[in-house]
Amino acid sequence: MPDTPTSQPAQPTVGFVGLGNMGAALAENLVKAGFEVLTYDVAGPGRSPAGARFASGVAQLAAGADVAVFSLPDGTVSEKVAAEVAAAPGRRVSHVVDTSTVGVTAARRIAELVAGAGVGYVDAPVSGGVSGARARTLSVMYAGTDDDVAAVLPVLAGLSDRIRRVGDRPGLGQALKLANNFLSATALAATSEAVAFGVAAGLDMATMIEVLNASSGRNGATDDKFPNEVLTGRYRSGFANTLMAKDLRLYLAEVRDIATSDAVGTVTADIWQRFAAAEPGVDFTRIYPFVEGGA
Repeated sequence: MPDTPTSQPAQPTVGFVGLGNMGAALAENLVKAGFEVLTYDVAGPGRSPAGARFASGVAQLAAGADVAVFSLPDGTVSEKVAAEVAAAPGRRVSHVVDTSTVGVTAARRIAELVAGAGVGYVDAPVSGGVSGARARTLSVMYAGTDDDVAAVLPVLAGLSDRIRRVGDRPGLGQALKLANNFLSATALAATSEAVAFGVAAGLDMATMIEVLNASSGRNGATDDKFPNEVLTGRYRSGFANTLMAKDLRLYLAEVRDIATSDAVGTVTADIWQRFAAAEPGVDFTRIYPFVEGGA
């Protein structure tokens, strides 16, 4: 069952940093959930949701919010913003919720960084895509100490209806997110290869997907990515191939650090690195035409 927030004496003001495809949707969810939301993005206020106030910078956001939520591209950026929050003059923020995919090592490093300033850190990566964020079906897998989690649980519940605590210390949310994205990337690449084979042999793609979804080959790619993005020719899932390639690099680095098997991960990561190098920044569902073309 989804976790439910305990009663709080007052609803916190939320500062949201990072208004990309995912961040803009999550910030809007918080506004719709009734939170006072202060936003910031280096690209400006263009994607700040209606009802939120846009801050002039991270320092102003840190002085005006109780909880800061990050949705940032990588660990380097997340660590930089966390340092700015921790050092902000007149800082009001007492906790950071990081929905970015930064990796286990980076999450633990950021948690230590902000702890030095008395700021709690909850590792809370997300999975389910922009459509999932808008539908509030996005999976939020969060990890942190009991006290830190209790302090931000209402905010986590404002992000999505599907939140799950996966550990008692930062980094464990990241470990689960990287494992999830490795499986997602592998399924999409393998399904692309299988469908390309079937189409070349003379099968109809729609027929293939229908039968696969009623058979043992069913997976997230056959159930979602192919019907909604590939068959329709939309290719607008909202997640870039460069981000998936980055997540797989993080996954392999963490796997090798703890010395578990990386045999399949190495192959999967290589496919995605080549795809990202050939067509940087395109929607990750375009791996199908990339594979179909002989990659």
